[in-house]
Amino acid sequence: MKEEKVLKTKLSAKGMQISVVSDGSYDDYISLTDIAKYKSEDPAATIQNWMRSRDVIEFLGLWETLHNSDFKPLEFEGFKARAGSNAFTLSPKRWLEATAAIGMYSKAGRNGGTFAHRDIAFEFASWISPEFKLYIITDYQRLKADENSRLSLNWNMNREISKINYRIHTDAIKEHLIVPELPKQYQSFTYATEADVLNVAMFGKTAKQWRDANPRLDGNIRDHATLQQLIILSNMESFNAELIKRGLNREDRLVELNRMAREQMQSLIDSSGIKRLTDISKEK
Repeated sequence: MKEEKVLKTKLSAKGMQISVVSDGSYDDYISLTDIAKYKSEDPAATIQNWMRSRDVIEFLGLWETLHNSDFKPLEFEGFKARAGSNAFTLSPKRWLEATAAIGMYSKAGRNGGTFAHRDIAFEFASWISPEFKLYIITDYQRLKADENSRLSLNWNMNREISKINYRIHTDAIKEHLIVPELPKQYQSFTYATEADVLNVAMFGKTAKQWRDANPRLDGNIRDHATLQQLIILSNMESFNAELIKRGLNREDRLVELNRMAREQMQSLIDSSGIKRLTDISKEK
């Protein structure tokens, strides 16, 4: 997992707090260390004891085979052949280093411990206690429902910001660029072209170019914009309306709009106001 994308939170199971790191998707990593504390005061030893089982090694190997193209099968086969014997021991660190596994990772220091992908964490929780596993899954589902609600709120807020000056922009196009005698299909083309002036100035590509480059993504180019980009787009709509009123041609306006986008993005990257707005939206 990329550390800069990690959102740290906790879920609660039978009164115990279990750490979760998330990038907003369902590829979350849950603390095995916290889960192990339900059964033992020595969570590291409990995790290693769990990893001695041949069934566990086979499960971990299958998970890595399905999700990790860099997984080392020969090293995995060596562990599987020895698993279950009285002399066999295996730590998460040794497993990671030998097989290049990605389903687990260990972190030292405060709030550290061993974390595992949710698939693996649920398997470990089942070994600890089937009842405890159900408590974990129940609160995890609540956690994801809360996250989805916040993401939906953020998306709607972002879309509304992008629409703030839309009427000003379209009114300027109608008054200064659209000849009333033109058929409606040409008027619609003018609106679409002006929208792409903003898209090119902001994103470096038209809406169609973005769709062609991202056929698997839903929505349009602005649906996937950042909060900063949407704020700038809103400002650009007003600015473009003024440039239209001044009589600047499309090429000159594109240059001015791109300059504005670059300058405003530089200002907004570390804006405390943007951070507060993002925090407020998360709280809601």
